[in-house]
Amino acid sequence: MNKIAKFFLYLLLTCSGLFVVTFTIYILNLDMKMTSMIEPFLLRHYDRIDRDQHL
Repeated sequence: MNKIAKFFLYLLLTCSGLFVVTFTIYILNLDMKMTSMIEPFLLRHYDRIDRDQHL
């Protein structure tokens, strides 16, 4: 195989792998599950911030 064919083969395999990973994350709803796990830490952080509530 020449260099161009190898490059396109690696590109195809990389894109296919990324598609499989993102499709799995979408189907299993892993992004929202991770967000629900880190939500308490984010809420604690943002609740500690002083706010200027003057109008």
